[in-house]
Order: sequence, then structure tokens, then C-alpha cells
Amino acid sequence: MREGGYSSARRTRMTPKDPMQDAVRTLLAGLGEDPDREGLDKTPERVEKSLRFLTSGYGQDPKALINEALFTVTYDEMVLVKDIDVFSMCEHHLLPFYGKAHVAYIPNGKVVGLSKIPRLVDMFARRLQVQERLTVQIAETIRDTIRPKGVGVIIEAVHFCMMMRGVEKQNSVAVTSCMLGGFRDRQPTREEFLALIRGGGRPML
Repeated sequence: MREGGYSSARRTRMTPKDPMQDAVRTLLAGLGEDPDREGLDKTPERVEKSLRFLTSGYGQDPKALINEALFTVTYDEMVLVKDIDVFSMCEHHLLPFYGKAHVAYIPNGKVVGLSKIPRLVDMFARRLQVQERLTVQIAETIRDTIRPKGVGVIIEAVHFCMMMRGVEKQNSVAVTSCMLGGFRDRQPTREEFLALIRGGGRPML
């Protein structure tokens, strides 16, 4: 007996126990595919592993990450980590968006290890996201954990849900920002941040 173009007995025998893999098989069948054919028989397992990695940020504590590398330092000038690669998944269509994040803060007696800032970006990016919320989450976590004088976060990204479907605009870039404390209240601070991420600061030695 055949069902949907492949053996129902074989399908029952090969249905994975993992509910996520089972859902992928159902999706493939709904698209008119044969989940048991050679090119797709391992796809449910691959998709499950891929999605678990791409959403691994749910199982991590961003404040704990920062607190692992928080140091007392007498420094009150801007700290900027720019051009941080961002890869995330749009929660509306489960399609990728990617781009660059620029994160800056003005210390107030404490600094965080520089490598923790890209890790923080990754932690929030590895969740189902919208770019606006991702931007705010990064900024608010730094504010609430380090208690700096100000925080600025800008993300520039392209979205596959705009490029591959819908309006199909391949060259559109979405830019979001979150300015807190001195970055919101003081225009010179905000302008310095924007100049630095655009290459207007001191050249690299």
C-alpha cells in the first residue's frame, strides 16, 4: 500500500522519535515531497540539529556571560566594538537575516572583556528574532549589567524574507539603533559613535 507516493509501512518504520524531526517530515510531505527519498531521508535530522544550533541562545544567560569578565578600571572614554558579524533567524518566516552590529558604551568604573560583546551579540542573535528587538536586548543587557554612563547599539542587516520573497528587493538594508544614557542625551557622544563606525575615527596603527 502506498500513500503520498511512498510506502506507508516504510514511513512508519523510519519516523523519528524526535518530535522536531517528525515535524520536518510532515512539512516535506506537505510540500509534495517524499521524505524517504535518498536526498531527503536524513534531512529531518539535519534540520533539527541546525535549528537547535541556530537557536542555542535560548539556553544561555547573557548577564552571567558579562559578569564572568567584568573588571574595575579607571577609564571613562568610549569603548567601541564595531563590525560584529550577526546571523539570526527572522521569527516571522524562519528565514535568515545577517549583517553587522556596532556596540559602544562609556564605562562608569567597570569594563567588560572585549570578546564578551560579540558573544553577547551571538547569544541574542541565536534566537528567533526581529532586528528591532535584537538591537534593544543587546543595549539593555549592557546597561543593566555594567551600569555604564551610556550605551549605543546599531545593527545593519539584510533579510532573506525581503530578498527571496515578498517585495524581492536584494539591495535593501535595514538599520536599527538603540541609544541609552549619554548616547541618547548627548548629541556629541552620539555623533562620535556614528563617526567611529563610519571610519571617521583615528586610523589603525
